[in-house]
Amino acid sequence: MTDNNPSCPDLWELDNGDIAAIGRDLTAEYAHRLPPDVSIGQDEALVVLPRKMLIAAKEDIPNA
Repeated sequence: MTDNNPSCPDLWELDNGDIAAIGRDLTAEYAHRLPPDVSIGQDEALVVLPRKMLIAAKEDIPNA
């Protein structure tokens, strides 16, 4: 899901089936806008992925 640009967001499947994402860390910018029942743990970050990237990846994401 990348165009070989080193700053490009990316998604890939890990050996254990989990999905890893590289995106812009916007935790500080968005944390105050989260719904009241959502929190970000100390070992987590809010990562923003471009909509067009997820749409392009849709056909490669299994339903189950």
